[in-house]
Formats: sequence, structure tokens, C-alpha cells
Amino acid sequence: MSAPAGQSETIVILDFGSQYAQLIARRVRDSGVYSVLAHPDVTAGELRRLNPKGLIFTGGPASVYEQDAPKCRDELLDMGIPILGICYGMQIACRILGVDVRSTTSREFGRASMKILQPNGLLKNVPKDTTVWMSHGDQIQALNDDFEPLAATPTCPIAAVRHKKRPFYGVQFHPEVTHTPHGNEVFDNFLYEICGCSGLWKMGSFIESVVQDVQDKVGDEERVICGLSGGVDSSVLAAMLHKALGERLTCIFVDNGLLRMNEVGLVEQTFRGHFKIGLVTVHAEKDFLDALRGITDPQDKRRVIGHTFIEKFKEAAAGIPNAHYLAQGTLYPDVIESGHSLAGQAANIKLHHNVGGLPAELGFELIEPLRDLFKDEVRRAGELLGLPEKIVWRHPFPGPGLAVRCLGEVTRARLDILRQADVILMDEIAANNLYRKTAQTFAVLLPIRSVGVMGDGRTYENVVAIRSVDSSDFMTADWSRIPYDVLAKISNRIINEVRGVNRIVYDISSKPPATIEWE
Repeated sequence: MSAPAGQSETIVILDFGSQYAQLIARRVRDSGVYSVLAHPDVTAGELRRLNPKGLIFTGGPASVYEQDAPKCRDELLDMGIPILGICYGMQIACRILGVDVRSTTSREFGRASMKILQPNGLLKNVPKDTTVWMSHGDQIQALNDDFEPLAATPTCPIAAVRHKKRPFYGVQFHPEVTHTPHGNEVFDNFLYEICGCSGLWKMGSFIESVVQDVQDKVGDEERVICGLSGGVDSSVLAAMLHKALGERLTCIFVDNGLLRMNEVGLVEQTFRGHFKIGLVTVHAEKDFLDALRGITDPQDKRRVIGHTFIEKFKEAAAGIPNAHYLAQGTLYPDVIESGHSLAGQAANIKLHHNVGGLPAELGFELIEPLRDLFKDEVRRAGELLGLPEKIVWRHPFPGPGLAVRCLGEVTRARLDILRQADVILMDEIAANNLYRKTAQTFAVLLPIRSVGVMGDGRTYENVVAIRSVDSSDFMTADWSRIPYDVLAKISNRIINEVRGVNRIVYDISSKPPATIEWE
């Protein structure tokens, strides 16, 4: 893996299992510096290929003295690259450098008052008496002569440290969370004062770099095919490629019958009508529903949909002359969740049909300009490219479509029920000014029926679940606290207006341990 085009500054973040690893990466990017996640066992050689300006060691749930605790290679501390250790990251580095770390009776969880002992360097511009967020049961017992304490709390005398001979800094607190009000100053000091970064990570310059790279890569007589879904990722991708290639871009939109209501019309109006982008629409609802008949396992659904998509896409692509490249809207979280990143062999949480590319027999070379971006960065790019707000801020939609929101067997009748429920849900979310306040909201048709009463009669009908989450990067998410009166109206409308539904439930699971989608 290498830094994106035009980005000569990179911070590598070694993830020791922190729930905040993605948040740290985004904090660094928000400060204007590109960041990537890496497995703690990454070698010095692998890091040198990235030419990082600095390293950050994250926190983690383990204790550094446990036998199976995650460790980094000692050689990383000899590279001469500035390092910031956070919580566990501070402890593991200090332990490698000869400092004792033990369990303490004075555990700190939550807000703590901290006094700055050295108001310069890492802690420059941080108030002498400040509040920080702590989450640890272990701490450094005593420093050796190579270290200097930088801050302390009433129960943690070594809340921040600096090595006198190496460019290593450590903080026991968590500067990445909003509960540490001056955490941004800590990151800025590390990035700019210590690592010497200059803030090259800007979305405008990123777009310009991608446009130039695509123009350099694609020959004057060659065409690029873009798989368009109507979601924000593929839409931003199409707009970016159109800026680079103009008429040499052709988008293929496969109507698989698993789309939201009026999806085809919206896509055609936006891209063929507004942007004047060459668009081929493939109507293949019957093919997909026939292939899905009798299938209920989520992974099997994804495989069948992926296979059928490839076949229909291949047929459409065959009719496009001089098509040499295939563009996909793969994002950084997709790459991480599929285990294809520097962060190591992550558990394959779910199949991402757009990671790794379509089969080689299609004969295309892959272009993935967005694979280094988080979702919020993609939206920023969309705004800069002039995409309509209703596209840029559209809630994410899974590649397999409503098939993974229609639990159990996928049929046209069940999809129709789900679409109607989803439209009502989104109407009320928008009407109550909650659309931009929630990250992803959707309906799920469950594979069960429940007993109900309508009028004087007994019913035995479908159950619809409502899922709404708050998230900035979609790697973690919490369920949205939608007001009860709004939920009541949504429930009442769906039950009254959608025939075949007599019960609504609300999903209050966070990610982790749940995923955002149900399948």
C-alpha cells in the first residue's frame, strides 16, 4: 500500500485493538495529514515503503504484561521516526524502552483533571489545568532516566511522557475523543511541531491529483466503465471520472430489482439528465429474482447477486468499444473489513463484492480512486464536484440492495412490502429534520410473522424492523435516539398503509457487536 497520489505526508497508525482506531485516523486526516492503519506486527521495512512522517500507537483492551498481549517490533523504535503512544500504545513502547508497567488500584475511567508539567512540545497550547478522558487499569510505575514526565493527574503521576533521546511521546489519556476538549491541540502539536507535517491532505488537491492520474493512465482512445449504483460512493466516483475523462466515461447501471422505490428514475435523471454522462441501464430484475429463488443464507445471497451482477455487467460492457478500465467505488472501510489492507488479516465480516475487482476474464484493469477515503471524505468530495445534496447526503445502501434487508427468501411480493415501508420511514425521517442527523436509516423485513388484531379480526402478518444509526465513519455506530413520537407515527403509518404488516420493532444495537445491516 502507498499514499494516495499527490500526498507525500503519511502518518501510520498501529492498531492494538482500540475501539477508537478509526477515530484516531480520522482525527489525523481532519488535521490535514493523510493516515493509514497498520497491524502492530508491521515491519520496519514495510513502514519505510510508506515513508511515514510519524507513527501513532493506539490504545487496546489488553495489558502489556500479559503473555498474549499484542506487541510491536522493537525495531520500530529505532527508526528515528516520531512516535505518539496513546494509552496502551504508550505503555507498550515504554515497556520496550525499559519502563515497568503494572496494574494499579487507582484505575481511571472517564473524565480526569490533569496538570501540565511541561507546557511545550506535545502539550503546547494546552491549558495548565485541563480535563482529559481516561480509560485504563494499568499505568507506568516509575520512569527511568531516559524519560521526562509531561503531565499528571491526582491518581496517575505519569499521564504523559517524553523520551529524552528518541522522538517518542506518550499520553495515558485519549486525545482522540471529544471528552478530551484539547485533544486536537495534542494531535496538531504532534503532527506539525514534532513530525514537521505541512498539511497536504486537502480534498480539493486530492480530487485534482486523481483527475490528473486518471488522465495520465487512460489513453486518448481508451474508455473507462463505471459501475453505478446510485449511492454516494459510486456517484462521487462517476462525477470525479467524468471531470477527468468527459465522454470517454460510460456508466453501467444494473437494475437488479433489489433497489429502493424510484431508484432507476433518480439515477437516470441525475447522471444522464444533469451531468450528461453516458449511461447504460440494464433491466435485469427477473434474472436476479430467479437466481435468488429459495436462497435464505446472507452470504449465499451475496454470492448469487455478485455472480448475476457480473454476468449482466459483462454483457453490457461487451457493447462498449475500447473499454479498457473498470472503475469501482471501493472505500477504505471496505478494504479494512475485507482484510485487504496494511492493517493485517482482519476477520472477513461480510463479502464486499466491490473489493478485489471483477473476475480477470472481463479483461479490465481496475481503477479505485476512492479506496483511501472514509465516507465523510467522500461526501466532501461530492460537494466539491457539484453533486446535488440529495445524492451527496443520501444514506448508504448495500451493494446487494434490499436482498440483505429482506431476511429470508427474496420475492417480488416481499420486496414490495419492504419498499413501501422504507418510503414511509424515510418520509417521516426527512419531515422531522432527522435525515442529516442520522447516518443511516432503513427498514428490514423479518422472516417471521406475528399475531395482531385489526378491527374485530385476528391477523397473522409480517414484522418490520426499523434500523437507524449515528456514525461518522461506519466502522463503529450507535443506534439513533429517534423521539418516541416520531417512532410512533412511523409505526402507525406503516401498519395502516402497508398491507401485510402488523408489527414494527426498533433495533437498538450498536456496532460492534452488531453490524449496521442485518445481513
